Amino acid sequence: MNDIQLAKFLGCFSIALGATELLAPRGLIRLLGLPRSPGLVRAFGVREVAAGTAVLTYPDSPAPLWARVGGDALDLAVLRSALRPGKRRRREAAAAATIAVLAVTVLDALCATALMQRQARAGRTAQRTRVASR
Repeated sequence: MNDIQLAKFLGCFSIALGATELLAPRGLIRLLGLPRSPGLVRAFGVREVAAGTAVLTYPDSPAPLWARVGGDALDLAVLRSALRPGKRRRREAAAAATIAVLAVTVLDALCATALMQRQARAGRTAQRTRVASR
């Protein structure tokens, strides 16, 4: 899978996750032991759908993926609150979700970095082409 294919996958993943947050915020709150704020979970869903749409619209641009990394940081901050002492089952689910978000954050950052390198190579090629054509 190349960087653009990975970006498209991450965009689709973001839209699917966002749709889940929009349509079932209370279920996620119960599952993960999050603070009772369906409005916050829905807002995160809107952010995920917007980020996924931006990634799919501009799959060769690193900017939407860096935006996803920022969103991942927000997700991790909220998940941290669910890891506090309390019901063990919920803490385990929140810990699993935290590990999953960390893994996706790594993919987002690696893909964004690869796209930045792609843009740099394209810029150098364009520069050489302009110099050679003079």
